[in-house]
Amino acid sequence: MGSPTLGIGIGVSRGAIVEVTSLPASGVFAQAMAPAKTADTSKGKTLVDAKGMTLYTFEKDSGGKSACNGQCAMSWPPLKAEAGAKASGDWTLVTRDDGSSQWAYKSKPLYTWLKDTKPGDVTGDGMLNGAWHVATP
Repeated sequence: MGSPTLGIGIGVSRGAIVEVTSLPASGVFAQAMAPAKTADTSKGKTLVDAKGMTLYTFEKDSGGKSACNGQCAMSWPPLKAEAGAKASGDWTLVTRDDGSSQWAYKSKPLYTWLKDTKPGDVTGDGMLNGAWHVATP
């Protein structure tokens, strides 16, 4: 028997079929929403936010700290954590320079990309001379 998940959904967005599958539920996440799900994209299985938008990691982030602030964060919005969010398993929280909290997966802060316009887009992969990567489960 496999691990329970938080849900599975299939949707159509602008003619593209996107399958979204939640990550395995464990501990706290079995009772609360996970901060991200997995989806099949042209880059394979990737992490996506609640709207199905692809999540990315940034090579310049290190030590559980985001290096993408100011103008960078306007183009690459961080996956914000709500007040009271709790880390669990591979999911951790990063305190940003502005004091807000951001979700990280396996110690890598997560971001969306402003130029991805629909679920399944992966246009940010490889940006900035390969410093940005789709986040994978």
